[in-house]
Amino acid sequence: MPRIPFTEEMKDRGYTIAIPNMSPIHFNIMKRIFINHGFRPVLLENSSPSVIQEGLKYVHNDMCYPCLLVIGQIIDAINRGIIDKDHTAVIISQTGGGCRASNYYFLLIKALERAGLGNIPVISANLQGMNANPGFKITLPMMVQAFTALVYGDMLMLLSNQVKPYEVNAGDTEKVIDKWTDILGTCYERNRGYFWGNMRKKLFQIADDFAAIPVKRVPKVKVGVVGEIYMKYSRLGNSDLQGFLESEGAEVMLPPMMGFVLYCFANGIKDEEYYGGRARYAFLMKHIGMPLLTIVEKWTDEAIERYPEFRTAATFKELEEYAERFIDRGCKMGEGWLLTAEMAELIEKGYGNIVCTQPFGCLPNHICGKGMIRPLKEAYPDSNIVPIDYDPSATKVNQENRIKLMLAVAREKLEEEGR
Repeated sequence: MPRIPFTEEMKDRGYTIAIPNMSPIHFNIMKRIFINHGFRPVLLENSSPSVIQEGLKYVHNDMCYPCLLVIGQIIDAINRGIIDKDHTAVIISQTGGGCRASNYYFLLIKALERAGLGNIPVISANLQGMNANPGFKITLPMMVQAFTALVYGDMLMLLSNQVKPYEVNAGDTEKVIDKWTDILGTCYERNRGYFWGNMRKKLFQIADDFAAIPVKRVPKVKVGVVGEIYMKYSRLGNSDLQGFLESEGAEVMLPPMMGFVLYCFANGIKDEEYYGGRARYAFLMKHIGMPLLTIVEKWTDEAIERYPEFRTAATFKELEEYAERFIDRGCKMGEGWLLTAEMAELIEKGYGNIVCTQPFGCLPNHICGKGMIRPLKEAYPDSNIVPIDYDPSATKVNQENRIKLMLAVAREKLEEEGR
């Protein structure tokens, strides 16, 4: 069956675009960008056991777990009537790199065909022009808005994670997140008030709002979460790992999503250095793109550093320096060297208790995550890192029991430090 494109006519007829929700804070902001550009997005939240069963039915179990979950969630949503199979398109990212994630697009098309849903268009979200659809084009305004959404989303995630475990009035943190999601959505609808000078102003205002939330700071175990990008952020992928850790009395730190975007850009520069080719791209990113992004990083840090109770995330330059102590930056399949760098960053920032989330069989993550625990332990003897595999056969009880052992060690150390 030939690929069904998403056409301008489908957009005009109000087709829904189903989006697997990887990170609630970021994607709820992104959703407003889609609306602003004339699309009708719906974020998929269905997470019943039937998601895994649908994924296993239509995806070979040799494929990585995020692929199985995303495809299973889409088909499950159609079967449940959450989205209309006759007036819906689905969208999925496609990096074009060596990771198996580049094949999700084709696997989704194949799965929909096998499920008798071959009439549903599949949109590839990428910046390389692959598998284009006439009704969906990533324009410069969309790219600028998406970039700012990542910056704002990272800011909201970073500060909310440092406030929510200590808030005096339950729900105050969520109210600030909702407030800024609405403010930014209005800015995107008006197509003004969200970029450059306005961005700096808003980053400072966001920090002010979180600092104003009444909190009661008590000693808590601090836990960092790293891993494959979907498993790290997705509640569906990691069985709501953050919620579990917070229920166990921990403060959770997640590295910014922008770090992965910068990592992808920096890999292009490193490729040109190692192998040649793409010199123009490398020049533009090295001398224009990365310096501009560094300015935004500086604004974020300036906004946060005014409040000593908050910790900033590492800058991308710092991440590169962390990585170079342990691994070559030519190691870039999947999360590659970034995964190792993020673990070093978390330890340096005081989050030495780390859960490394890994899809079972994801070779890049097993090498750059689990495989780098020993050199990290040698450099940071007090670090407490536990790798957790996620796949259809892994039980939540076993995963949580392993995490509880890590937390028990962390609590003992916290008590010793408090004596």
